[in-house]
Amino acid sequence: MIQRALYLILLLAAVVSCKTTPEARRPVTQRSGSFINESIERNKALVAKEEEQIEKLIARDSSNTYIASSNGFWYYYNSKSTDSLNVETPEFGDVVRFDYSVKDLYGTDIYTEGEIPTKRYAIDKEELFQGLREGLKLMKANETVTFIFPSHKAFGYYGDKNKIGTNVPIITQVTLHSITHETNK
Repeated sequence: MIQRALYLILLLAAVVSCKTTPEARRPVTQRSGSFINESIERNKALVAKEEEQIEKLIARDSSNTYIASSNGFWYYYNSKSTDSLNVETPEFGDVVRFDYSVKDLYGTDIYTEGEIPTKRYAIDKEELFQGLREGLKLMKANETVTFIFPSHKAFGYYGDKNKIGTNVPIITQVTLHSITHETNK
């Protein structure tokens, strides 16, 4: 009889302790979108500050004619191709050979042309910082162009993990030596 009572108590305990619907777990802390909104505002302020610095630099330089690209950077030609047969710019998959140097907005060398070996780059198929990727597409063979890139078009928040720090706008002088067109177009 005691065994029956014990079984009955265990059976009742099992039935009562089981819930038919699980209870949802609540997060320990709840966050609003404030961090993202603050980050957006910080980035907008940073871009505005850099663009103001770049516009002041351009205003002081009366010896060059700057072109504002639709991609968010500025450039001018140091030497422009006058060859009437040289009208092609690189397209997706073309391999370009070029040299470049990097300075900060004050003109201080970060990387000289000799420090960076001549690069071979397949357009949009390899890694290269965004501004230079877009800038190379504007150039023809045997041209030298100076680009001014805000930090978000250069190395951005992370820098290059060597000489270029966080959020540093740069001036890059690029000489495009050759364009080898992809044969499988």
